[in-house]
Amino acid sequence: MTDTIDQDEDRADAMFHALADRTRRDILRRVLAGEHSVSTLAASYDMSFAAVQKHVAVLERAGLISKRRSGREALASGDVEAVRSVGSMLTELEAVWRGRIARIDDLIAQPTPTERNQ
Repeated sequence: MTDTIDQDEDRADAMFHALADRTRRDILRRVLAGEHSVSTLAASYDMSFAAVQKHVAVLERAGLISKRRSGREALASGDVEAVRSVGSMLTELEAVWRGRIARIDDLIAQPTPTERNQ
């Protein structure tokens, strides 16, 4: 069971690392809208083809995109389910923080010992 938890945490780390970069988020948006060749993606950025390939590789290792070969081209497409899992993780974190804020609000709303004795 601990191995599964560790694997899930490693995957979450990889996903959030991949999403921490603006260029990778933009690449992900593009490939979620439809399959793109890596060379077409590279033409959209003011960086080398190799740099874009590295960004795509980070997204692929994180499980956010997949690549397939079509002749000489590498075609990338987004994994909607992986993106949904990121959203789910964020929703869980939000629920934890909302619960903590609600408890703080409850504590603040409780009368102080001085107020109770009046």
